[in-house]
Amino acid sequence: MLLDLAQWLAKDIRSFNVFNYITLRAVLACLTSLVISFMIGPAMIRKLTAYKIGQSVRDDGPQTHLVKAGTPTMGGALILVSIAVTTLLWADLQNRFVWTVLLVTLGFGAVGWVDDYRKVVHRNPKGLSARAKFFWQSVVGLAAALYIAYSSNLPAQTLLIVPFFKTIAYPLGIVGFVVMTYCVIVGTSNAVNLTDGLDGLATMPLVMVCSALGVFAYVAGNAIFARYLGFPFIPGAGELLVICAAIAGSGLAFLWFNAYPAEVFMGDVGALALGAALGVIAVIVRQEIVLFIMGGVFVMETLSVIIQVASFKMTGKRVFRMAPLHHHYELKGWKENQVVVRFWIITMMLVLVGLSTLKLR
Repeated sequence: MLLDLAQWLAKDIRSFNVFNYITLRAVLACLTSLVISFMIGPAMIRKLTAYKIGQSVRDDGPQTHLVKAGTPTMGGALILVSIAVTTLLWADLQNRFVWTVLLVTLGFGAVGWVDDYRKVVHRNPKGLSARAKFFWQSVVGLAAALYIAYSSNLPAQTLLIVPFFKTIAYPLGIVGFVVMTYCVIVGTSNAVNLTDGLDGLATMPLVMVCSALGVFAYVAGNAIFARYLGFPFIPGAGELLVICAAIAGSGLAFLWFNAYPAEVFMGDVGALALGAALGVIAVIVRQEIVLFIMGGVFVMETLSVIIQVASFKMTGKRVFRMAPLHHHYELKGWKENQVVVRFWIITMMLVLVGLSTLKLR
């Protein structure tokens, strides 16, 4: 929107051409999403509190969590509003990748909204049934996978790229690409949702991983950088840096309210949406394996749940004191802040490993 205005003004005032630079618009997008979140955040929290949209707490979890009961949830809606407004303001709205990421994010956010609404407003502890939630996630994820696959006009856009190796890349074909894309989007969405169990635990890793994906998007969308670093050139992918910056900015602002002790929780509306956003961005820039590395905390949390359930069903015994993994460490005696900050540190190291694949190839 503002890009179109700047391009129109640039016909008479050449200084407005500066807004054609993706990097400048990314910085402005980050700042805009921060400001929007800070402006509407307090009012949204007051509304959620007034409507008594409070979080329920598991009785079998750490006893320190009982004080969190009643804390407003569904705060992820704040992030989605900020991302949507900022993207519409600063991104190139003629770019198909921007609309793909935005629509997938809002689609998964809608699924999470319904789930949260049923839990906290209708007082239905199950919320949206697991089958219904998975169905609607699959609908959005599969639609995105099919669109990306059939709109790809270069063979490199459907290769599975192996990091740290210049010449190793596997052609997936349309079917393989669709299946992989679907799994990445839906899997990442649910992985982030499982991680969102402590104050700020999922928020900062989301910011770090998304910021790193923005770097990959910028490289993939720049013919010179892509050729120099040995990445496939994907025309238009660079514009995703703007939406990555918007996600990072809104995530940092949300952390202001979500840091311990949290004033508001993200809820499924935020966690499912932002996880899906990471997945679809990684697919577009062909960095699914790098996402797996950088999002190692999300992967560990998910695996802990899978291992726990499988072990209990097969042997009747639990591997962890409680799943997801962050609860296991709490029950071992770690304080909530220790778990959160240590998981942040792990994510920071993994993100640096992921970024190293830009050159170590």
